Amino acid sequence: MQHILDAIQADDATSQDFAALEIPKSYRAAYVRKEDVDMFEGLTSREKDPRKSIHIGEVDTPELGPGEAIVAVMASAINYNTVWTSIFEPVSTFGFLERYGRVSELTKRHDLPYHVVGSDLSGVVLAVGPGVTRWKAGDRVVAHCLSVELEGPDGHDDAMMDTEQRIWGFETNFGGLADLALVKANQLMPKPEHLTWEEAASPGLVNCTAYRQLVSKNGGAMKQGDNVLIWGASGGLGGFATQYALNGGATPVCVVSNEEKAQIARSMGAELVINRSEEDYKFWNEENTAQNPKEWKRFGAKIRELTGGEDIDIVFEHPGRETFGASVFVTRKGGTITTCASTSGYMHEYDNRYLWMNLKRIVSSHFANYRESWEANRLVAQGKIHPTLSKTYALEEVGQASLDVHKNAHQGKVGVLCLSPEEGLGVRNHELREKHLPAINRFRGV
Repeated sequence: MQHILDAIQADDATSQDFAALEIPKSYRAAYVRKEDVDMFEGLTSREKDPRKSIHIGEVDTPELGPGEAIVAVMASAINYNTVWTSIFEPVSTFGFLERYGRVSELTKRHDLPYHVVGSDLSGVVLAVGPGVTRWKAGDRVVAHCLSVELEGPDGHDDAMMDTEQRIWGFETNFGGLADLALVKANQLMPKPEHLTWEEAASPGLVNCTAYRQLVSKNGGAMKQGDNVLIWGASGGLGGFATQYALNGGATPVCVVSNEEKAQIARSMGAELVINRSEEDYKFWNEENTAQNPKEWKRFGAKIRELTGGEDIDIVFEHPGRETFGASVFVTRKGGTITTCASTSGYMHEYDNRYLWMNLKRIVSSHFANYRESWEANRLVAQGKIHPTLSKTYALEEVGQASLDVHKNAHQGKVGVLCLSPEEGLGVRNHELREKHLPAINRFRGV
């Protein structure tokens, strides 16, 4: 791969130079193996260790098909879907690959006894398949993780509705935690040039998810003046939701788990912060079998204390089971609860009286379509929304990086260097970077 890295680091390499590069027949990647799917049998989720299931090694370079691109990956990032893949929960992702492999002759490539993981990247296009006209070899790009076929009518109003919609690197193979990646050309977007490779790779999945869930008409349709309750406001998703609320004239009410995270939220400009460790809310009993409505009311009273007596217009929900009952309760009459994940459990419970009698809405939100992703990336490129990168690992350390995310021993996003030999490379717009450097580094070392 050295000849590819040399071309990327050369300032004068042309598109023709990149197109002439030989693409290796194999490449280094982080992957899980089908033969290991039962390795954690009998263990609880918290006991399962991604370091034992994620392997780093050579895999075959896939054939390039129509409408696709092969990208040299300079950096990637860890998302919770890589954790799920590594611990084979809630189901093994090999079932996804098998089903995708039955769609067409071309998709059979994805059904392999190994799964290359990762749903973020920044890098350089090496080759494009037949039919690709917008992108060419040598383009510096990031990729969003929506993979669609769009052969039927369902996805042509909103690509997320495509019957063959999948998340790249989770429900498809050849993901971004590797030296090369295979993507559809309509996943590509321009790299924000004031960011390093690792900074540019880190927003992708969570930034686009937060944009759709909170800002888009397909999600919360946030407007100026809205009170927005944001769970995990200093985390990967919440860090972007907080920025979008502030950027869009809303008032974020940030829920965090300790004072260190509270300081991060305040440093972004949030003024209304709830520290769960100080308030010690117990929404469930010790057996986790019944919820305590008195704690919902205490939580709602705290929100009104902060907002001057106002309730929540939009809840940015992703913890799931642990918080969902409280989220429904504290939302104002006619308000909206948007949900995109269930990291604390999928079986949500809430008192439906507070939903139906108060005309509240629960809106499901899953990643983002290409237009929403493009808009979210454009805001990053303009320096209006900033990455939340806190720590970066080498590709060989993906197991440890995934364990950090699994144990919630991180802030913001955890980055991974792939081809990039060190942090700090890839910046071209130094003037814009200097202007926003404190915000870019806000999560660093936390």
